[in-house]
Amino acid sequence: MFKGILIEKDESGYRASVQELDEAQLPEGNVTVRVSHSTLNYKDGLAITGKGPVVRKFPMVPGIDLVGVVEESTHPAYQAGDSVVLNGWGVGEVHWGGLAQKARLNGDWLVPLPPAFTPQQAMAIGTAGYTAMLCVLALERHGVRPEHGEILVTGAAGGVGSVAIAVLAKLGYTVVAATGRPQDADYLKSLGATEVVERALFSSPGKPLGKERWAGAVDVVGSHVLANVCATTKYRGVVAACGLAAGMDFPATVAPFILRGVTLAGVDSVMCPRAERLVAWQRLGTDLDVAKLGQISREVGLAEAIPLADSLLKGEVRGRIVVDVNR
Repeated sequence: MFKGILIEKDESGYRASVQELDEAQLPEGNVTVRVSHSTLNYKDGLAITGKGPVVRKFPMVPGIDLVGVVEESTHPAYQAGDSVVLNGWGVGEVHWGGLAQKARLNGDWLVPLPPAFTPQQAMAIGTAGYTAMLCVLALERHGVRPEHGEILVTGAAGGVGSVAIAVLAKLGYTVVAATGRPQDADYLKSLGATEVVERALFSSPGKPLGKERWAGAVDVVGSHVLANVCATTKYRGVVAACGLAAGMDFPATVAPFILRGVTLAGVDSVMCPRAERLVAWQRLGTDLDVAKLGQISREVGLAEAIPLADSLLKGEVRGRIVVDVNR
């Protein structure tokens, strides 16, 4: 038996609770992992509260991230005792996830725990930080360099934004943080932002083109924010888009793309190929100041994750929530 958060949906409604689960209930997979830590991401918040159609099968253990030690494996790449990390692949949506003390998984979804990080640090990074690194890699791949100008990070006080700021600043970029929480300005500057601007500058309908400012951007918000970021990006600038906190719509025109050559680079972390995951985690090991993870994250126990889910969706949670599943 092991503890985990279980989401159930039946005639009596939708609910999430901590329960004792039997190992026989675990789904199919060729690697069984004894989980030490998971996280609470935006998608997990939607799953736990039922405020978004994230969960596709019931009952479901949420948690799109996990780190732990292999207990059993028939996968050729892993053996008992190996430390591993998982991000995405539909875990916590269609396959039982990381907010439990055990998980059974497809070994192809796993990557080795990078030696640069402890298990707790790996989850302080989690899907949010790994996604942030994918966004930085997208900017680099499209030729954005520090000398080209300012990089805007939206949703800056969240998990993706926090790690993106820390990584970009360490790489020498000038970072401007956009947030709806001005009280977090000192926190964002401590991560490396040189300026903090109000999200309200971007959240209302804007013009097809605005004054050119950004050499690049990392956007987790979508909707009008993404449209206005594109409209104010410099000639041949690049916007890496990875989120939809304000909605799935994109109320923009083609003007930034055909008149300024702006590139809108989509970043997906869920089904990202393993080779790119390994590069992202390797780069996090060299380009993220591990000391900043203490500022970016806080740790809670398994039961605390359930009430925190609603706070996360309301934008009341700063940085990353690490869940010690054995607490």
